[in-house]
Amino acid sequence: MKAYVFPGQGAQFVGMGKDLYDNDERCRDLFERANQIIGFRITDVMFAGTADDLKQTKVTQPAIFLHSAILAVHMGSEFKPDMVGGHSLGEFSALVAAGAMSFEDGLRLVIARANAMQRCCELQPSTMAAILKLDDKTVEDVCAQITAAGQTVVPANYNTPGQLVISGTLEGVAQACEKLKELKGRALPLAVGGAFHSPLMEPARVELAEAIEKTQFHAPVCPCYQNVCATPVSDPDEIKRNLVAQLTSPVRWTATVQNMLADGATEFIEVGPGTALQGMVKRISPETDAHSAQ
Repeated sequence: MKAYVFPGQGAQFVGMGKDLYDNDERCRDLFERANQIIGFRITDVMFAGTADDLKQTKVTQPAIFLHSAILAVHMGSEFKPDMVGGHSLGEFSALVAAGAMSFEDGLRLVIARANAMQRCCELQPSTMAAILKLDDKTVEDVCAQITAAGQTVVPANYNTPGQLVISGTLEGVAQACEKLKELKGRALPLAVGGAFHSPLMEPARVELAEAIEKTQFHAPVCPCYQNVCATPVSDPDEIKRNLVAQLTSPVRWTATVQNMLADGATEFIEVGPGTALQGMVKRISPETDAHSAQ
């Protein structure tokens, strides 16, 4: 069984999607439609901008969504998912590719999400860090202790066994990193604009909830394994609730991959820029076939 997985923020690179634009008329039409919806030529930034241009939140999230969703269209009849999933932002790409909402609605929600998250980042300085070489419970306990003492720091991305990203206030994340290093872990600060998938994103969650409520969703062509529950979901109302909760809840990627495998996945195909997700799949299940979409 084929599991198609869609990457999130951080996978972007200059030149992403240009081959699709140049060589597939259907794809070119979708990119041009996106330029109109967004209100500026995001394709110029994607294809020939600088890495710094591409790092702007208002560019990064729609750019990754466009590359992923349009690549799925380019695959045509070869795109036959038995299940889909996406990491954070990638969940929107997955839902569009699986027919749970239209390309245009998906793009509008991604823009709304990016802008709401950017406003949250400006409200309160915050950050994230990747913690390596420790079990999840150790990281969870340290985060809970620091949060109980007055700062905010929480597990945000359960990426693979031994790799958990934490998220919170600058001081909370700094304190957690120091304690976790004392416990023989590695702590790598991430170059992100704010504390994604933490309670600090609550204003963005409220804002995004309004946009999602106004958007028409359909049952996807196959189950979508959502971040907040790591289980297959097909009911449109449940999909919407989970998308709203995602902004302030952790991404349970390890459990998502494990559940896909338990439900029969034998091949993971990453649809979009980069190779991060197939790398995670290989660390979770070394014998599993994981590769990029062509």
